Parts: sequence; structure tokens; C-alpha cells
Amino acid sequence: MNGTRRAFLGTAGAAVGLAALGVSSPAAAAGHHTDTGRRRRRIPTSGIGMHLYTMRTPLATDFRGTLERLAEIGYATVGVSGRHGHSAAEIRRMLDATRLKAVLEHVAYTTVTGSGLPQAIEDVRTLGGSWVVVPSLPAGMHSPAGYREAARQFNAAGRIARESGLKVLFHNHDGDHEVVDGESLYGILLKETDPELVGFELDVYWAAKGGDDPRRLFVTDRRRFPALHVKDMAPNGGFEDVGSGVLDFPAMFDTARSGGVRQWLVEHDAPADPFASALNSYRYLSALRY
Repeated sequence: MNGTRRAFLGTAGAAVGLAALGVSSPAAAAGHHTDTGRRRRRIPTSGIGMHLYTMRTPLATDFRGTLERLAEIGYATVGVSGRHGHSAAEIRRMLDATRLKAVLEHVAYTTVTGSGLPQAIEDVRTLGGSWVVVPSLPAGMHSPAGYREAARQFNAAGRIARESGLKVLFHNHDGDHEVVDGESLYGILLKETDPELVGFELDVYWAAKGGDDPRRLFVTDRRRFPALHVKDMAPNGGFEDVGSGVLDFPAMFDTARSGGVRQWLVEHDAPADPFASALNSYRYLSALRY
């Protein structure tokens, strides 16, 4: 068990391990969240978005109404993850009516690497987005050889997507940051994909939980991360509204410019109240100085 995983146990001794990866104790995190004296940069309003997986429950019964409420909160963009019976064209009409912009859609690995890619590209273009995002790899590919194959497939898909002005991105989970047979799986994707064809939608929660440091990634792999999933961590390692947990976002975002970040997409995997969570997270990000 690495230092990051030990840190999620919520003991007093865990604070040191958390701080090493841009994670702090709740008390220390609160200090970062309110310290504006030294920090002047802010996230542009046009860059604060909502990944719609967070809102899947209300979307299932009232897609347009959910978008309207997100726009009222202040969100400018969305990442599409599940259409709930609507076509890409129907969702685009609802987005236009609520003055929201879709920047990406999550599309299964088997679709992106198979015959469904042209339609996926067309759908993302219809939505108005720039990125076709693979949300995860099949479990059977969890090895250096599997990730090398994924890198090869991403490059191939990226070449096709580029013809339509789009780019293929990969979204991480904690297991993607494991070292297997002496090799970093995520490192294989970073090294063996063409930066002109393939980028990454970095989920900062899963990166930290997997033992990686977003600050380091933004510096060592410059301009590879046009979009983020901004998700906070509870002291016990669970999910929390952005700004209410232990992740040190000012420290993480300090190097975001070198990482090429353009979209900060809020996500909460299991919100008790999706709209309350959306409001809390937006208020934090819109007020953040780093």
C-alpha cells in the first residue's frame, strides 16, 4: 500500500502522506481554500463546467430542466456522459436553448477503437464538442502490454478524429496509475501516444488516489491535459463536493497552465443531492484564487 492510500485512513499520521500529493487534512485544506492574499489567478468563467455523470439521476427524468438549473448556477460547459434516450442533435438543441456548451462526450473504448468511431466523431461534432473521451480501458488490458495496445489504438483513432478537427482523450481511474512489472501504466500511455493526436482528461481525485501528483504531471507532460475532472476527496477517501474535502486544489492548479488545462469539469460520483453538490462546487471554483 503506497503513501497515498495509507493517507485515506483518516488518522492524524496520514496528514503527511496526503500533503505530499496535494492533499491535506481538513483543517489545512480549509486554510488553502480561504487564502486569497497571495493567490491572484482564477479559473475563467468559461472554463467551469459540469461532467453530467454527476447529474445522471435528474437528467433521467428532466434533461432540459437539469441543464437549465446548471446554467442558472453559473456553469458554462458540460461533459456529456449518457444521453438518457436523447440523440446528439436533441441534446445540442437543449444545450443551445440553455446557453450551455458541450465540450466532450465519453465514448466506450470498444466504440472508439472499432467501427463506431466515425459516428462517435459525428456525434461529438453535433454536440459542439472538441474531444472524444475514452472513460476507461477493459479490465483485461490491465498490463503493460495492454496499455501499449491501447496507446496504439488511441493514436490510430486520433488520426481519424483529427481529420474532423477533434482529438481523442483518455480519462483515468486509480488503477491506471499503478506500477505493474516495474512499469507505470499511465506513463506508458503518456509516452507512447502522439501529443498531436491524443490527450488526457485528468481526474484529479483518481490520480491522487492512485498515488500520482497532478502538479507533477502538468509539468512533466506539458499541454497533454486540456480537460480535468475536478472531484474532491472526503477524509475517509470517499467523494466530496469540490472545496469541501481534503484535496489541495490551489496547489494542484498552480501548474495547470503548463498542463494545457482549458476546462475544469466538476464531478461527484455519488452526490446525495446533485443540485446542492453542483452549487457548492461551483461557488468554490468560481471564488478560487491560486
